[in-house]
Amino acid sequence: MSISFKSDKKIFHLRTRTSSYVMQVLPSGHLAHLYWGALIKSDYPDNTIMYGDRAFSPYLPEPHREMKSVLDTAEFEYSTYGCGDFRMPAVQLQFADGSTASDLRYVDYSIESGKSGLSGLPSVYIEDTSEADTLVVLLRDELKKIDVELKYSVMPGYDVITRSTRIINGGEQPCDILKAASMALDFSHSDYDMIRLSGSWARERHVVREPLHSGLQSVSSTRGASSHQQHPFLALADKKADETTGDVYAFSLVYSGNFAAEAEVESDFKTRVSLGINSFDFRWHLDAGEEFQTPEVVMVFSNSGLGNMSRTYHKLYRERLCRGKYRDSDRYVLINNWEATYFDFNEELIVSLAAEAKELGVEMFVLDDGWFGKRDLDDCSLGDWVPDKNKLPGGIKSLAEKVVGMGLKFGLWFEPEMVSPDSDLYRAHPDWCIHVDGRDRSEGRNQLVLDYSRKCVREYIVDILSKVLADAPISYIKWDMNRHMTEVGSAELSPERQRETAHRYILGLYEVLEELTTRFPDILFESCSGGGGRFDPGMLYYMPQTWTSDNSDAGSRMKVQYGTSMVYPASAMGAHVSVVPNHQNHRVTSLETRGLVAMSGNFGYELDVRKMTDEDKVAVKDQIKLYRKIRHTVLFGDQYRLKSPFEGNETAWMYVAPNKGEAVAFYFYSMAESNTRSKRLKLAGLDSDMNYRIEETGEVFAGDFLMQVGVWTPPMSEGDFKSAFWHLVAEKK
Repeated sequence: MSISFKSDKKIFHLRTRTSSYVMQVLPSGHLAHLYWGALIKSDYPDNTIMYGDRAFSPYLPEPHREMKSVLDTAEFEYSTYGCGDFRMPAVQLQFADGSTASDLRYVDYSIESGKSGLSGLPSVYIEDTSEADTLVVLLRDELKKIDVELKYSVMPGYDVITRSTRIINGGEQPCDILKAASMALDFSHSDYDMIRLSGSWARERHVVREPLHSGLQSVSSTRGASSHQQHPFLALADKKADETTGDVYAFSLVYSGNFAAEAEVESDFKTRVSLGINSFDFRWHLDAGEEFQTPEVVMVFSNSGLGNMSRTYHKLYRERLCRGKYRDSDRYVLINNWEATYFDFNEELIVSLAAEAKELGVEMFVLDDGWFGKRDLDDCSLGDWVPDKNKLPGGIKSLAEKVVGMGLKFGLWFEPEMVSPDSDLYRAHPDWCIHVDGRDRSEGRNQLVLDYSRKCVREYIVDILSKVLADAPISYIKWDMNRHMTEVGSAELSPERQRETAHRYILGLYEVLEELTTRFPDILFESCSGGGGRFDPGMLYYMPQTWTSDNSDAGSRMKVQYGTSMVYPASAMGAHVSVVPNHQNHRVTSLETRGLVAMSGNFGYELDVRKMTDEDKVAVKDQIKLYRKIRHTVLFGDQYRLKSPFEGNETAWMYVAPNKGEAVAFYFYSMAESNTRSKRLKLAGLDSDMNYRIEETGEVFAGDFLMQVGVWTPPMSEGDFKSAFWHLVAEKK
């Protein structure tokens, strides 16, 4: 078993394939963190905690006074507020008497084989009990009868530990949860860089790396979604850690709503990290006997740099977070009509676009916004999910059957979490949106957010979408969400529960997604939120891929896709070729470069194929043929990042099949420079004992040569945003 408990020392030791995680119950009953790092095979000693004084920090009362200022100096697993620890707490409660001080002490533990899910929340799963062991440590505030269960699941084969927390009100009086982190963890020093993924709409998940400094550093969202701006991920890395070397400690939250990831460096330069639901504008009322479950955090330790950290997340999220028919399957090469037509189309036009796309080798046609209600602009009809008979006289069924009759799959766009004030749904149910009585209802993109915390809203959405999905041969759904929450309140919740609205919304969304994906298991669902505004593990549990960014410019996508790959595999990323000048930033890049950037994910097109030149049509046919050859390796291989767009003018990455028998490498040179020469690009992840044939040239090189010496890149002096590609196939020496 991967979890052991030494009862005489009261030490828990959790072991993955390459790491150890150790904690100990102190004589006072507090749960201390001892170690997280490279694997320790032997027992952990019990004399590693040093008790000491700290000015203005209180001692524990008798009989533990000899532990001195332990609460403000030791490293802990899950800290409280108000009894001597002045650092940020993992949990904060307010009791019926108005007090907020709490004190959690160890009560008991249990260890069992396997890993269970979380009530109402997505989480990493197992397919056999042998894949995981789970430890639950019970802590209790004896005065207020509040129990806190810390859940640790160890998955040795995937080299990860997951954590979550359950809070149970065992007292006779209600209490309010003001903060409930999913995990907290104290490090003994602060000599780390903090890595986060930040940006904005059309500039998501850029890698930001900064040294830790005294005080509190955080990334968070208060938008009702994980957001374009920040991401529910944080890593601490050794100062010299890079892609291949150094220690990295990473935390990823399986949640889609408001979150906070925090790192606090205190006066002795220890570091406390926590991650969970954002406590800002959050309060959860617990009546006697009620409980609250936090989302799950996936923790990864790597002693071989950021690349190994990422590949650990990639494998886990591909195989034990994503679910369903398409989890292990190659995805369709698709074309989306949005940038070709926007709202201006009819059935005849869509059929003609699909026919042209079929000739190029496209496998699926997706009809985007504008097919329902009276949706000729973005100012009406959201919520009225009934086909517009002026555009589609035979409805979605007739159009889908014609597209499928050509030998294509058919996909459809929805934005089911929104409602337009100019809609039949809103006129019938103006209280169904998130709002605060008496306040103006501010609109974004001419729409309001439906209140998914309400059962009647959830039932309506499931029913009306099911009618469309059951009526036509639909193979794919793009699920969009194009605004964040304002005037956050629910007409159905009592005053003391209004600050539960944002979290209840996310729980309601997960319930709807669970219902629809269960009813329609043959449909591939893709998540979208103005592109990458809700690209998070919570959504991947229901939808195995996400539209990575509304910015489809190849130059911008290099950074977006590179940053996204810190946590997510290529199989999770939607990546398409669009027209030039690009519709988002008006940049012009070559069709070759646009194609190679987009091939580093779920490949497709967003353009009007009828306006393409014959030369470009031939190039598109060749791109699709190439992608079909390499897509399984791209989507399900191991990714190695070779050159960072955040550190220079070059970007490079590659994918290696799990058996090392095939690899594909991509290279991009952003801004042309005069008088440049070819360079060597060292590859990675290959088998040193194999030879590899480069399909484009027929040249054969040993795997160790390609990794130690590399391939020559072509000269990049004529024009910006040039690219190169190598397809390698193994041969026995």
